[in-house]
Amino acid sequence: MALESSAVAASVAVSEDGALIAQSYQRSGLTHSRTLLPMCRDLLENCGLTLGEMDVVAVAAGPGSFTGLRIGVATAKGLAWPGDKPCAGVSTLEAMAWPLAHLEGDLCAVMDARRHQVYNARFQAEGGRLLRLCPDRAISIDELAAELLSREKTQILVGDGAELCYNELTKRGLPVRLAPPHLRWQSAWGVARAAEELARTGGLVTAAELAPVYHRLSQAERERLARQQAAADDR
Repeated sequence: MALESSAVAASVAVSEDGALIAQSYQRSGLTHSRTLLPMCRDLLENCGLTLGEMDVVAVAAGPGSFTGLRIGVATAKGLAWPGDKPCAGVSTLEAMAWPLAHLEGDLCAVMDARRHQVYNARFQAEGGRLLRLCPDRAISIDELAAELLSREKTQILVGDGAELCYNELTKRGLPVRLAPPHLRWQSAWGVARAAEELARTGGLVTAAELAPVYHRLSQAERERLARQQAAADDR
């Protein structure tokens, strides 16, 4: 079972051996704390499945909305803990790329990180597989554009920052195109597919070990550090 709550939409999926069994997707504006667990319950009931039949609980662990990630990870922990089920804390960016792995070419996963930055990772899709070209990171669009200049390949943009990057990168003359709308947004199916890779390579963790991966400090932490620095400068 896979959960996705890293951005505006919430989704839940069940997969087996690389095949999607079912997925529920909701972009209603309701908070994930209200929608995610009922979506899990309803999806399993509609499929005639139980939580006990799930081998792994997977979740988009980051980057993404700090609140959304915490809700997703906490929900995954709660589902996994009673049955001592292994967990997969999946890169949100890699999960966005997996539904496009059937394409041949470069995939550029981008999420709007605000403050003139995007969360980004780049992949090469070939034969239904993904080759990671860089780690997950928070990067400015200017830095991303400079990096892509040396790649000289058309980039397929996926994620909630795709349109933002498309507008900015086309201004710079870079060859980019948008992923199809139905494959552009974060989905639990991508999380499930990425989790299968983690299971195959021994990357599963316990519910206790599962944790969000933010990739940068929260606003509250940045403000606290700024106050501490200001106080140190005054001394």
